[in-house]
Amino acid sequence: MALSGKFLFLVGVLTLFCTTEAMKSKVTRMQFYMHDIVSGPNATAVPVAGRSNFTSPDPIKAVFGSVFVMDNPLTMTPDPNSTVIGRAQGIYAMSSQQDEFSLLMTLTYGFTSGPYNGSSFSVLGRNPVMSEVREMPIVGGTGIFRLARGYCLAKTSSMDQMDAVIGYNVTLLHY
Repeated sequence: MALSGKFLFLVGVLTLFCTTEAMKSKVTRMQFYMHDIVSGPNATAVPVAGRSNFTSPDPIKAVFGSVFVMDNPLTMTPDPNSTVIGRAQGIYAMSSQQDEFSLLMTLTYGFTSGPYNGSSFSVLGRNPVMSEVREMPIVGGTGIFRLARGYCLAKTSSMDQMDAVIGYNVTLLHY
């Protein structure tokens, strides 16, 4: 009986500790816009790899395997002249060759002003860009977003050829 009582006490203490630690986490919700400019002399996303000498009447198959490196501004509103609050830096690759245009995205959203200045979070996941709203996982962060996890919802605000402004609604759980 004494061993059983000690075991239950230990389980109780561990449960209390884990519950206390979980209560210390914070939820942050934010909204911002990313400007992905592929065309022109001031492009913020550039192709670095792709299939050469390949043509296809299917536009999805034609771009499959293309890889872009990006350094896109993040702003408070869809207006490209609105306040820049940070940069989205990383890589996206055209990862689908059938039926749906989708990207594999590995991006870090770093903030350079405002309440999140110096902090960042990272997204790693699939982005089916032609869907109205896309959900992607947040897999980590730095600064006040250290150990972050959560998700972001992306919705295209405007598009001109391949240039796009994407609105993000982000929910982060962090410590």
